[in-house]
Amino acid sequence: MAAIRSTKPKGRPDFPVKKEYVQLRNDQAYANAAYIPNGEGFVAIWTQAAQTFRAANPPEIMRYGKGARQVMDLFRPKGPPRGLFVFVHGGYWHLFDKDSWSHLAGGMLAHGWAVAVPSYTLCPENRIAGITDEVEAAISVAADLVAGPIRLSGHSAGGHLVARMACDDRNPAWRTRLRLVVPISALADLEPLMDTSMNADLRLDNAEAASESPINHRPTAPIHVWVGGDERPAFIDQSQWLANAWGAELTIEPGKHHFNVIESLARPDGALTRAVLG
Repeated sequence: MAAIRSTKPKGRPDFPVKKEYVQLRNDQAYANAAYIPNGEGFVAIWTQAAQTFRAANPPEIMRYGKGARQVMDLFRPKGPPRGLFVFVHGGYWHLFDKDSWSHLAGGMLAHGWAVAVPSYTLCPENRIAGITDEVEAAISVAADLVAGPIRLSGHSAGGHLVARMACDDRNPAWRTRLRLVVPISALADLEPLMDTSMNADLRLDNAEAASESPINHRPTAPIHVWVGGDERPAFIDQSQWLANAWGAELTIEPGKHHFNVIESLARPDGALTRAVLG
């Protein structure tokens, strides 16, 4: 099937378009596993890598709220931490939790940073705006435990969530400590997702899609947008929209697709680790 190139949304069309056609087009545009060799096998790969890392580097498990999923892992370096790095997982806001991504703490932990990896309450139990609030709350708890500068990164929906932390409508107490945000394959404009089948879980409406889209805000911290060169065109578009809207640095990493673009965070010398270190 030919790649479907997404374009910057211009608002809802004022001419009749079959909803079924729009949904099929957008579902294909934002699909990943079907377009990646062994796409379905990556979940097992991530989970095994995370379990191995956690066995060698047992985290502190911290609560940041009363909800069942309002927990995070905090990995501490052997000496005093240089600061706090937070990684927020993706999964279109309705999949996964912290336990599949522990290995991605490896690069920054090796450089002496404390690393927090939060879970959050998923859609449809939650809404995206509620997840944004939960991520801010998780970082607030971690920031109280770890002194120094703060750097954030997240992948896909997690890229959206860390970008939201830098938006000018957010004002957490730790914002003055925020030095860099690296959204990876981030979803920066949520309007196209309203016309996807997953919106049955996300429940996005016009108001939330607008308020939760980072491109509709201004950044309050330095941003380095990152995306794989072999990703679906929609994700490259989304990253370009964010970089253009925010005047941010953009890296399109050759040869990387949506599922392996995050791998270098696990290594001290990884390209993404170096980017997060700035």
